[in-house]
Amino acid sequence: MSRLDSVFAALRRERRTGLVTYVTAGDPDLDRSRAILVALDRAGADVLEIGVPFSDPVADGPVIQRAADRAVRNGTTLSNVLEMVTAVRAQVRTPIVLFSYANPILRLGLDRFAQRASDAGVDGVLVLDLPLEEAEPLRDTIVNAGLDPIFLVAPTTSPERIRKAGALGRGFLYAISRLGVTGARATLDEGGRALVERIRAESDLPVAVGFGISHPDHVREVGRWAEAAVVGSSLVGVIEHHGAAPDLVEAVEQHVRWLRDR
Repeated sequence: MSRLDSVFAALRRERRTGLVTYVTAGDPDLDRSRAILVALDRAGADVLEIGVPFSDPVADGPVIQRAADRAVRNGTTLSNVLEMVTAVRAQVRTPIVLFSYANPILRLGLDRFAQRASDAGVDGVLVLDLPLEEAEPLRDTIVNAGLDPIFLVAPTTSPERIRKAGALGRGFLYAISRLGVTGARATLDEGGRALVERIRAESDLPVAVGFGISHPDHVREVGRWAEAAVVGSSLVGVIEHHGAAPDLVEAVEQHVRWLRDR
């Protein structure tokens, strides 16, 4: 059983909502990214989603775009990110999922990436801009390396494609609650629940819902119909706001504890 399988099995047993936390690696720098990951684990995150910075993050809203830009300007690469995961793996119990665009992986080389990610202690890989129709070579390579491939499902995804995402995927499915780019919202999109119901009809994989979650009420609401909530932009916004401040890591940890309602 993979770490992701173990976490979602525990969530079911404990009847609680999981929290998947997204941060961009290298923002504000790799040393503090490492400290932030340890703090997220300490604060009770159930899955650590680490964004690989990319120069053209087309699916991300302005907050995460700015984070990627800061990380790229700091010289952060996929190799750096894998080195950071290697360094932090012994300090955190939480499963780690790499969230990347295809280009950095293809540039490193698919086989090399899969082996290095496995050696580093990565648990899952989500490639944001990889169409399902072209996913099987990458999927098979990372599965053979012992990693879980994770796929996105959107409100416009057909039942046939949901079934394919469920068949190819492992760990969980990432449900995008609304169309558009990432970004915190004051209220949840009403389409999220309907999408999860559609996923349930086609796949037995656990579902994590993201895009727009920024408040403990959102996490509780998502927990009524999905296994986990994904928080990204609101957390990256905390990192942006505190920047070089000495209380950066503490602020991130407190934000996650607040989201967990602790």
